[in-house]
Amino acid sequence: MIKQMAGITALALAGVLVLGAGIVLAQDVKTNYVPGTDFSKYKTYKWVAIEGAQYPDQIVDGQVKAAVDAALAGKGMTKVTGDTADLFVGYQIAVDQERQWNAYGGGGLRWGGGMGTATSSTIKIGTLVLDMYDSAAKSLVWKGDATKTLNPSDNPEKNQDRLNKAMAKLLKDFPPKAK
Repeated sequence: MIKQMAGITALALAGVLVLGAGIVLAQDVKTNYVPGTDFSKYKTYKWVAIEGAQYPDQIVDGQVKAAVDAALAGKGMTKVTGDTADLFVGYQIAVDQERQWNAYGGGGLRWGGGMGTATSSTIKIGTLVLDMYDSAAKSLVWKGDATKTLNPSDNPEKNQDRLNKAMAKLLKDFPPKAK
């Protein structure tokens, strides 16, 4: 009887450790948006570069964009290349603790000859920040970040799978429901 209880206790402890490990490795997501925004009007988007942001190599850049494209396509949004997009979408990453910027431009789009003001905050290692700008109003309308997203392994399929899951989780409640 004591051996049986010890076995059950060990099994229960192992289960708790496995669950705990899953929780520790889970990606955390946070989103924010401008209340009152009519997200139903956004049907198309275009990728833009965020001025001052850090970007990965071309392979990871392609993986990030593919994951976001898949998640947005699942929401009924269409990627376009012209300037007629409803939303401009940009991202930035932190491979170590980095400054996060809230404006985009550089070689891309600039409004009125310059950005005017820009603010920054610190983002943590492995975090991907996704920004969506209303192209007509020229303002940020939605922002989300996913931590523990960029932790490249030697397995490209595993990296893409991790990004796909993170972007699906990040965009799960996009577009925000009207209140």
